[in-house]
Amino acid sequence: MNEPLRPRTLNCTVNGQAQALQLTTAATLLHMLRNDCGLNGPRLGCGLGQCGACTVIVKGQAIRSCITTVKAVEGQDITTLEGIGSAAKPHPLQSAFVAEGAAQCGFCVNGVVMTAKAFLDKTPKPSRTQIRTAMNGVLCRCFTHTRMIRAIERAAMEMSR
Repeated sequence: MNEPLRPRTLNCTVNGQAQALQLTTAATLLHMLRNDCGLNGPRLGCGLGQCGACTVIVKGQAIRSCITTVKAVEGQDITTLEGIGSAAKPHPLQSAFVAEGAAQCGFCVNGVVMTAKAFLDKTPKPSRTQIRTAMNGVLCRCFTHTRMIRAIERAAMEMSR
C-alpha cells in the first residue's frame, strides 16, 4: 500500500547544515534542494536522470536528484555545488573550470563538476581515459568537452599535491 502524500518532517544535512523540512516522501530531492533550500546548483534538465544537470553527492556517490525521492535520502548528508566551494574559496575543480574556460552556457556544469568531484575523491590520480569514462553519463551540448577534461585533469593534479 502506498504511503499517504501528507507532508511530514524530513531530516537531512545539506552542505553541512541540518535541515528539518515539511515534505511529502514522494517529493524529489531536486525540488527540495531548489524550492525548500533555495539552492541553484542542481538544475532540472531532462527530469529522467539521464543528463546529469541535477547531480549531487550522497554517501560519496554522484546521484541524480531529479529521480531521487526525499525519502531515499532521509538522514543523509547531501552535498551540492554550493557546498564544495565559494567565490571566495573555490574548490580546485571550480578553479580549474575557470582557468580552462571549461563552461560555455553553464547549464551542465553542475553535473560535470559534481560527477568529477565524486570521481576524483575515489580516483585521485586518474588517466585521461578514466576521466572520459567517468564523465560519459553527463550530457553537454556546448562542445566544451575537451576543456572540461583538461579542467578535471588540472584539478586532479592540484588535489593530489
